[in-house]
Amino acid sequence: MDIDGTEVQKGKVNVSLTVKRSSMVFDMDFQIEGVVVVPCDRCLDDVEIPIETHNRLVVKFGKEYAEESDEIVIVPEEEGAINIAWFLYEFVALSIPMKHVHAPGKCNKVMASKLKQHTARNMGNTEDDFSEAVGGEGMEPEDDDGVSTPSDPRWDALRGLVENDNN
Repeated sequence: MDIDGTEVQKGKVNVSLTVKRSSMVFDMDFQIEGVVVVPCDRCLDDVEIPIETHNRLVVKFGKEYAEESDEIVIVPEEEGAINIAWFLYEFVALSIPMKHVHAPGKCNKVMASKLKQHTARNMGNTEDDFSEAVGGEGMEPEDDDGVSTPSDPRWDALRGLVENDNN
């Protein structure tokens, strides 16, 4: 299937399609399972994301093509056919989690070390807490041992706004 979409560039999925027809309505039930390949949010290398989704599409005949809702499509009666390729792409793309990352320790080591160099708090990070540093969590002015770490002035400005709101 050659779709010009940005979310998924490659992958392998199996689609099981059940069609129930009643007079002028076709009720399509899609069961989709497989794997898609997307760039990792941390290191930009390809990461395989498992996909499993169940979707429904109702196709009706009418005068002209129209999408009444996410699940209902009207097809011109004289055409009598619908290309479901774009719908399959959308079903797959919408089932991909928002966060695309490798399992801990599986990111590209070179890219991970460069990213770690450019995080606001790169002192003392290990491979396991790499995700916390990238995610912005743990940005306190003091570590657990009470030692102050350099703060980021952008966060200080935001803390000032919150403090003013609380007063």
